[in-house]
Amino acid sequence: MKKNLHYNLIFRPEIEGGFTVIVPALAGCITFGRTLTEAKEMAIDAIDSYLKSVRKHGGEVVSDEHSFITSLDVAYA
Repeated sequence: MKKNLHYNLIFRPEIEGGFTVIVPALAGCITFGRTLTEAKEMAIDAIDSYLKSVRKHGGEVVSDEHSFITSLDVAYA
């Protein structure tokens, strides 16, 4: 039976266009898409591939189930 896992994603716009997507909970899990929709689809594919590799090699599957992301403004002079 499949289990739904929660992952936070960071979408970073690129100067050349498109978006880099970073999955902080999965070290090295980074992908790219030309649009936000494509970037999200690519992230789903990257996460799926990552989790299959973790399972194949006997690693522990982690998620962001109890994590959240916030923003912080810092004064800089």
